Amino acid sequence: MIEDSASVRRLIEVCLRVLEVELSAAEDGIKGLEQARMTIPDAIVLDIGLPGMDGWEVLRNLRSDESTAGIKVLILTAHAQPEVAEQAVAGGADDFMTKPFRPTELRERIEKLLAG
Repeated sequence: MIEDSASVRRLIEVCLRVLEVELSAAEDGIKGLEQARMTIPDAIVLDIGLPGMDGWEVLRNLRSDESTAGIKVLILTAHAQPEVAEQAVAGGADDFMTKPFRPTELRERIEKLLAG
């Protein structure tokens, strides 16, 4: 996950722990992109409002790099406007959710991304 809020990172971790997946976290876009390039995770939960490099730039970099283009990306943001969801899909995100979120919904969507 790439999320700047420690409390949201913790909540995501608790939500996804039952999936028995290996989780890693980065608190800014630059570190998150570096981690993604080094580990090539199956999926990323990506916030938009990040320090250093925002989530849009992270997503563009992921999609333009052959080694990371196939990583499933779920955008998780406080920006609930319909145009933000449209921008996420147009930018190559596989799914989009807004904060606050229901933990069971996040878990179900991540399961679906990992399965497909």
